[in-house]
Amino acid sequence: MKKTLLALAVLGAFAGVASAQNNVTVYGIADAGIQYRNDGNPAGKTWSLESGQLNSNRIGFRGTEDLGGGLSAIFTLENGYNIDIGTLNQSTPTTQRLFGRQAWVGLSSNSFGSVKLGRQQTALYYGLTEIDPFRINLAGNAEKIFGAGQYFADPLLRTDNTVNYATPTIAGFTGSLSYAFGEVPGSISTARSWGAGASYVIAPLNVQIAYQKSNTAPLVTPLATALGVPSTTTAPATADIRTVLVGGTWDFRVAKAHLGYANTRFDT
Repeated sequence: MKKTLLALAVLGAFAGVASAQNNVTVYGIADAGIQYRNDGNPAGKTWSLESGQLNSNRIGFRGTEDLGGGLSAIFTLENGYNIDIGTLNQSTPTTQRLFGRQAWVGLSSNSFGSVKLGRQQTALYYGLTEIDPFRINLAGNAEKIFGAGQYFADPLLRTDNTVNYATPTIAGFTGSLSYAFGEVPGSISTARSWGAGASYVIAPLNVQIAYQKSNTAPLVTPLATALGVPSTTTAPATADIRTVLVGGTWDFRVAKAHLGYANTRFDT
């Protein structure tokens, strides 16, 4: 009897989604360009067709359904892809991600804010995007500097298995708190992450604050080498990473000033 009721509940959920198709938005970016690279490679200079020169390529599906009483069901599924060779982005040899940029579902209300569950971008990602004049793209991408280049990698950029709460915007202030489950048997702390963020946006001022703690996070190879952390093909180099980011912008209309400070610690 329980199985029958569960099946009916699932069918009812799909029926509700089917009736809400008018509230689904399909969006994306297709960006490619010719690149000339002179980076000191002993083999020489390189001409190439590169994907995502100004903005990372993506295709996404964003939806909302009014549940009544000011409450809405929301979701986002966002895929990252390489337009030059047609492959998925945000994937590794061991993890193939269909929606590698974002994949979450949640509830939203103007009075209490929003709760989202799934793979999500971190407060650190949003904060850095807002204060970086290059919007974490092109040669000036701030991810190359902040966190010793570690900001390029998960889980400082995006976290799996995440529960996120964000407040409504009140007089320009917005706050968020997130927790990502490590899902490691026998250990609640291994591979988990948690973070918090706050922003104040009232033109011409934009202030961003973010904090994140990620346990046993994989290290990018140059950083692992610099820290002397060993790695193997089956056990990549890891560290517990704590980072805090503070920054902001001031729009003078004819120009915009950007300021950012970050402190990242690696406990190996």
